[in-house]
Amino acid sequence: MKRAARIEYLAALQERLDRDARTDLLPFTLATMPTFTRTDFFERYYSVLTAFALKRVKKLMVFMPPQHGKSEGSTRRLPAFILGKDPHNKLAVISYSATKARKFNREIQRVIDSPEYAKIFPETKLNSSNVTSDAGSWLRNSDECEIVGARGGFKTVGVGGPLTGEPVDCLIMDDIYKDAKTAWSPVVRASIEDWYDTVAETRLHNDSQQLIVFTRWHELDLAGRLLKQQGEYSETNPNGWVVITYPAIKIGKPTKHDPREEGEPLWPERHNLEKLQSVRSRNSHVFGSLYQQDPKPLEGLMYENPFKTYDILPATQKKKVKNYTDTADTGKDYLCSITYVETEIGNFITDVLYTQKPMEYTEPKTAEMITKHIVELAIVESNNGGRGFARNIETQCRLMGNGKTRVKWFHQSDNKIIRIFSRSAEVQNLTYFPTGWEQMWPDFYNALTRYMKVGNNEHDDAPDALTGTIEFRAKNNRKSAVNYFP
Repeated sequence: MKRAARIEYLAALQERLDRDARTDLLPFTLATMPTFTRTDFFERYYSVLTAFALKRVKKLMVFMPPQHGKSEGSTRRLPAFILGKDPHNKLAVISYSATKARKFNREIQRVIDSPEYAKIFPETKLNSSNVTSDAGSWLRNSDECEIVGARGGFKTVGVGGPLTGEPVDCLIMDDIYKDAKTAWSPVVRASIEDWYDTVAETRLHNDSQQLIVFTRWHELDLAGRLLKQQGEYSETNPNGWVVITYPAIKIGKPTKHDPREEGEPLWPERHNLEKLQSVRSRNSHVFGSLYQQDPKPLEGLMYENPFKTYDILPATQKKKVKNYTDTADTGKDYLCSITYVETEIGNFITDVLYTQKPMEYTEPKTAEMITKHIVELAIVESNNGGRGFARNIETQCRLMGNGKTRVKWFHQSDNKIIRIFSRSAEVQNLTYFPTGWEQMWPDFYNALTRYMKVGNNEHDDAPDALTGTIEFRAKNNRKSAVNYFP
């Protein structure tokens, strides 16, 4: 093909792409994002988003694993595409924080400002200047942008923020939970539900559309609550939600929206099966929620497998003797003080003090244990009198002639239940007890091995303190020792 003919051919292909981009989100993304790579998964995902943009779907939920390109389609390209087709549409984009929402705002602006977009939708434009007030001009700022010469535009808001003013024609909620810590917090979940009921939903009208696209962390998140209340779409439930789920590893037979065979990864070019199986092996429950989009209530024991044991401390390149102490919160709680040798392959527990006795007993006993094992660093939670406890055991260590131990106290502000659960796999992978530890410290043993994932655990001091030993591991030591011992 001669050069002139090749140029004419390429121009014809570009013209066809621009024409298709006016009616289909996937060609639109290809036209406005040259680095975008077309895959089978993206063809299916973008066809669902196109149906939403063309108003064939009123209420849509799409669930998929993290780092699988969901936001590029739903929150960067889709708003620009919708406004190109209808510049009078009023959109609201919601994310977990105002900072994240404003980042989406800037990215949507860049799409609309691009020359490629102008060729596809020449009637949809933003103000050429940054305008923060509505003094007779079209707004354009990090929170709200209006389409020049039209009634539409888009607002970007962090969950919990205001949505005052105009009604919302299209509500897009992308990752309204930042992480497991927030999604597992009943307080955070309740506040998000209240915000949706009292702010977001009050902006909607009869013809408003809603899109929820995020990674499922918890069965009682906003999506779970809405599905329980409103159900899935069907002929008998026209006001329900259309739900599309893309698990990282396919489960079951091929379907219309997911024709993969069972066991196939969703985006093998980016996240192959070996990588996904490795993630699953570390924490199957987290993988089920986060990657398979199938959050379920926790069941059974927190530590499902027996803890590993040792007879003799192994020879290692790095070794540091440490102690972690969680003082009793109330009179019924236990003080839990764990002495261990931290190595690059794991934490080897050498001694435990687990008792409900008062400070008059626990302070000298903890100092005695620390001195006996020549502890280099003693870490004490400073909550509920822990700082005074730390000062007292440091004084008693010095009186015993122990000038080596450095005592460090800190305030623990993270949620205890979430910490114990989210670190449970690491605790089992990186903790070694001496053979016969069930006889050495029977109360401590029972408190750990009988601790339930759900239900009313009488005490959580033992798993809380053991979790602390993992949280304070040196960063370059965080590796599993599974292969070192039978």
